[in-house]
Amino acid sequence: MAFDAQAFLDSSGIARRIAAYRRGQLVFGQGDRCDHVFYIQTGTIKLSVVSETGKQAVVAMLGQGEFFGEGCLAGQVVRMGSATATAASTILLIDRQEMVDLLHLEHDLSDRFISHMLARNIRIEQDLIDQLFNSSEKRLARTLLLLARYGKHDEPVRAIPPISQETLAEMVGTTRSRVNFFMKKFQRLGFIDYSDGLKVNNSLLTVVLHD
Repeated sequence: MAFDAQAFLDSSGIARRIAAYRRGQLVFGQGDRCDHVFYIQTGTIKLSVVSETGKQAVVAMLGQGEFFGEGCLAGQVVRMGSATATAASTILLIDRQEMVDLLHLEHDLSDRFISHMLARNIRIEQDLIDQLFNSSEKRLARTLLLLARYGKHDEPVRAIPPISQETLAEMVGTTRSRVNFFMKKFQRLGFIDYSDGLKVNNSLLTVVLHD
């Protein structure tokens, strides 16, 4: 049987607290102290960084069952970026030292956490390759598929959490006008649907695979 991280983290004896965040609410800000690891019980979280010149870049969009804020485990004193709820979210906050102790003592949790970190590292490498070699249209298609959790579910069409075209532009590394142009194109081709929120069809993968 697969390890149930949620059930384990919900068990007694762990120094933690559960916090609820409304859409648009800051979980932590860039420069805040690093003293907790976060686990998403429900909702979605946007990780972003702002440069000294004020330019913002979206680093990741995370969903249920994912950790974030783990930099504190590697000696990070202050947050390098910000975390914001993009939908109503329930977050488990685990004290840094408690998380360190758990990773040493609980092998199942340690294995789950290492798998999470490896998957995150692979995602970062893929994002870098995407930025270096692919067009903004392909990058947008890939971003939408990732937000729809393509490959993790059997459904041919999946709704994604509410997200603005400005945020998509920050994730893709292009302008809002270009995102708007491609979104209209994807809609015209039947790759996405706006009839009941934003839904992504798996056929959008053809854009990513097209040379």
